[in-house]
Amino acid sequence: MIKTLLLTAEENLIEGGTELIGRWQNEENTYIWIDLEGESPEDERQMLESLDCHPLAIEDVQRFRHPPKTEAFENHTLLLYRGITQFNDDLTIEQMTIALFVGERCVISCHQRPSTGVRHGWEMAGKGTSLRSPALLAVSTMHYSVGRYLEAVLAFEPSLNELEDCMQERPNDETMRELIAYKSRLRKLRRIFSYHERLATNLLKNIPQAWIDEDGDIEHALQDLFERCERLHGLCTMYYEICGDLIEGYLSISSHMLNNTMKVLTIITAIFVPLTFIAGIYGMNFENIPELKMQYGYFYAWGAMLLVATGFGWFAYKKWL
Repeated sequence: MIKTLLLTAEENLIEGGTELIGRWQNEENTYIWIDLEGESPEDERQMLESLDCHPLAIEDVQRFRHPPKTEAFENHTLLLYRGITQFNDDLTIEQMTIALFVGERCVISCHQRPSTGVRHGWEMAGKGTSLRSPALLAVSTMHYSVGRYLEAVLAFEPSLNELEDCMQERPNDETMRELIAYKSRLRKLRRIFSYHERLATNLLKNIPQAWIDEDGDIEHALQDLFERCERLHGLCTMYYEICGDLIEGYLSISSHMLNNTMKVLTIITAIFVPLTFIAGIYGMNFENIPELKMQYGYFYAWGAMLLVATGFGWFAYKKWL
């Protein structure tokens, strides 16, 4: 589906289809947003080529799971980032690639499924003259998309606090498995936000001159975008490290409990080894054992074993073992 939003020289907004593209190309002082949603790769390529988009940029847009990036070409600048279609409480997400081509008098968006960020930007463009600043409009669209990530990640913090309390008060294997799953998902999110932070950094350091000439507020918008991406990356890194610390803490507690158990078993073994030794010697069926004919030999053996057991028990009580 191809939608267009045209801002005429008289500042009238017209929403339509491909028929508005020719009018935009033929009339000066007009601005347009062309939204390509769910188009087949071939149709999408033909449309982008007809709009003078660079072949390498088109290739990046259509490459499966291309990491977020930004690149400036002669006629436009490409913003390629990951939007979210679903973000669950357990940090499982569904993503899609969103491409924004920012030209001198146009914004072109490409995405395979409905996008909340693109819809927000479209609504913002339809309420005023935002289309006169295509770069600012594109940055605002990405800023809103990244903000949805931020809201979802911040909503995870109470769950992480509960897990932290649970691991401190009543650690168990079920909580451990849950933490490992969260750590794995946070690792993926951290990688995504690292790309987004790098994208915002590159834009902020190398702002296209056309963007500066177009709108003086573009630098502030890019700074806001960078700060939001940086915060997202920082939050995911912090939560990832917290999960790792809790897992390591649980393993340390388990190891300490195992060591205590082994210590008790070792003490028990140390007590019974000499008793077993004494019982083994006097349990041998030889006639020439010197103490075999003693009248009270049985009681002497028991006394020796009790004495040894009491001695080792005293050593254990004094923590000498």
